[in-house]
Amino acid sequence: MSTTASLGVIGGSGFYSFLDDIEEVRVDTPYGPPSDPVAVGELAGRRVAFIPRHGRDHRYPPHRIPYRANLWALRALGVRQVLAPSAVGSLTPDLGPGTLAIPDQLVDRTSGRPQTYYDEGAAVHVSFADPYCPHGRRAALKAARSADWDLAADGTLVVIEGPRFSTRAESRWFAGQGWTLIGMTGHPEAVLARELALCYTPLCLVTDLDAGIEEGEGVTMDEVLRVFGENVGRLRSLAADIVTALPTERDCPCPNVLDGIDLPLRLP
Repeated sequence: MSTTASLGVIGGSGFYSFLDDIEEVRVDTPYGPPSDPVAVGELAGRRVAFIPRHGRDHRYPPHRIPYRANLWALRALGVRQVLAPSAVGSLTPDLGPGTLAIPDQLVDRTSGRPQTYYDEGAAVHVSFADPYCPHGRRAALKAARSADWDLAADGTLVVIEGPRFSTRAESRWFAGQGWTLIGMTGHPEAVLARELALCYTPLCLVTDLDAGIEEGEGVTMDEVLRVFGENVGRLRSLAADIVTALPTERDCPCPNVLDGIDLPLRLP
C-alpha cells in the first residue's frame, strides 16, 4: 500500500472514519513530530492523508499545536491540497450555530506562535493578500450548496491566541471591525500552507455566538463540543464530497507562490 497522498485533511478525530484502508505513517520533520502519526487511506479512489490537529486525545491546546510539523509532514507525503475543518464562533447574530462558513479573509490576533519556515538564512516574503485557495473555496461552496447547508459564502476569520475565550469587550471590538468569525487554530496553519505552496481551504462550523454578541454566561466548551458533535457526521460527509470534487491538476495561483524566490531551505 502506498503511503503517499495528494490531498490532506487537518481536523478533529471524528474524521478518521471517512477514510478506507488506513495506514498510519510516522513522519520525521525538522520541527519535531506532527500532532499524531499521519493516517493515509482511500476515499473515492483518491489517496488522502489525515492529521488530528489537536492529537487524537486532544492533548495539544491551540497555542501548542505543532503547526509547522503538521504541514511539513503532509507535504513530505505528497500532499498539495489541504482541507481544514474547524469549530469557530460567530461575531454576528446572522450566523448561528450549525452554520457552515467558508471565509475568504483572515486576521491574526495570536502572539508567540512560530508562523514561518523561513526564520533564518534569508528573508522570504510570500503573498498572503488572499489567504485561501480560490479553487478550493469554489469546490467547497459548490459541495456545501448541494448538501443544503446553511452557508456563509465569505467572511473574515479572526484567530485569537487561546486557549481562553474572548472577553465581551474583545468580542465587541472584533465585531466592530467587520470581522464575522472567531477561532483559535486558523493561524498560522494557513500561512504555513502558503509558505509550502499548498492549496488551503477552511471549513468553519459555527458552534456558538461569541461572548459580546449574545447575553448570558458566554461561550462554554460544553456548548462548543455539543454543537460540533451534532454536526461532525455531516461535516465529514461534506469534506468527502469536496475531496472527490477537487481537481487532480492544480491551475490555481498556489503552486507558483514561491516562483523566483531563492529559498534558504529545501522543501520536502
